[in-house]
Amino acid sequence: MEKTSSGLQENVAGLLCYLFWVISIVFLLIEKDNKTVRFHALQSICLGVAAVAVWIAILILTAILGLISSALGFIATIMMLVFGLGMFVIVILLLVRTYQGQLWKLPVIGDMAAKWAGI
Repeated sequence: MEKTSSGLQENVAGLLCYLFWVISIVFLLIEKDNKTVRFHALQSICLGVAAVAVWIAILILTAILGLISSALGFIATIMMLVFGLGMFVIVILLLVRTYQGQLWKLPVIGDMAAKWAGI
């Protein structure tokens, strides 16, 4: 594993990108040479933005369905919990694979991040 501009190992820097959005933004700004770390930072930011957008959509859906029927609101709430659990699993997989030195691209988001990072 090669070192990054921050002095960290590539896999550790990539792992940190998936832990906190702020760290992803910092690595994106300071890392000019290491395309792998830039990829992980960009993929993390894209995943976060997509997750927030879906979360907001589910919240709106939950409110609308809750006004129609409490049973529908409950189903939408379950959807929100399933989405949250799914995001948790995806982030854990990204953390593990990144620490192992693997470049794991998520569908659509990973391709965009790879293109922007120059991989």
